[in-house]
Amino acid sequence: MSRKPIAPFLIAKDAEGYFRITIRDTRFNSQGYPIVTSSLQPDTFKSAMAARAHAKLEFGADTGQFATK
Repeated sequence: MSRKPIAPFLIAKDAEGYFRITIRDTRFNSQGYPIVTSSLQPDTFKSAMAARAHAKLEFGADTGQFATK
């Protein structure tokens, strides 16, 4: 079991070749197990850099808060 919180922003390529942002929230229950809630955003982007720039502008993301898949 990993106690390290996951990156709150996941940038992944969908089946059509566009990039999408998933916002993830990590909480820990009373026994210390992580509970992750994910929310896929409806916007699509032509590049990962465009998705990253959008997350920084709209959601206040910082460097180091991104994961890619």
